[in-house]
Amino acid sequence: MERSPPDVTGPVHVPFGHVVANEKWRGSQLTQGLQGKIKLIFEDGLTPVDFYLSSRSCILYITEADLVAGNSYRKRLVVVRNSSNLKGIVIVEKTQMSEQYFPAIQKFTVLDLGMVLLPVASQMEASCLMIQLVQEQSKEPSKNPFLRKNRAVISEQSLLQTVQQIPGIGKIKARLLLQKFPSIQQLSNASIQELEPVVGQAAAQQIRAFFTQSR
Repeated sequence: MERSPPDVTGPVHVPFGHVVANEKWRGSQLTQGLQGKIKLIFEDGLTPVDFYLSSRSCILYITEADLVAGNSYRKRLVVVRNSSNLKGIVIVEKTQMSEQYFPAIQKFTVLDLGMVLLPVASQMEASCLMIQLVQEQSKEPSKNPFLRKNRAVISEQSLLQTVQQIPGIGKIKARLLLQKFPSIQQLSNASIQELEPVVGQAAAQQIRAFFTQSR
């Protein structure tokens, strides 16, 4: 008896220690990297989701080809972002071919949608990252007070990389900014007068111009 395709706006049952994967990934390098480490269940009809880590946590995977082809990936991200039932993590293939398109998806995902974006160089690297994410999901919070440490580091790295996309802002200035303004929302709302003591007048003006244009 065939099961009905799961609704992206409703909960999907993910057995403990498993990942529910979109059928399109069967036989891919990514799922081959997960074999023997994570138990996979393949399902049809998961679009726009690629992988469910739990009933409320999912992964949207943007390939090199997706980036080069244009902005069609945006609709998938928006659907998950607007779902009250799901928390989406976006994994993006940042390769030599797709690197020029990466700043656009980074801005859209992190600045516009407020989602976590994680760049990977290959599907094998992505499989290692997914294993880490699944291991975090499976831990018991009450027994592990440091459960969220790795997730926080991942989010921080994503923010740091995004802030560095602002013209004139390198890694050092980006870290200084995030110490003072720990979220993109706070940074985007900061005035030139608030930014100047942190990065100087020229960089402060560039930051304001960046966020004004982004809106």
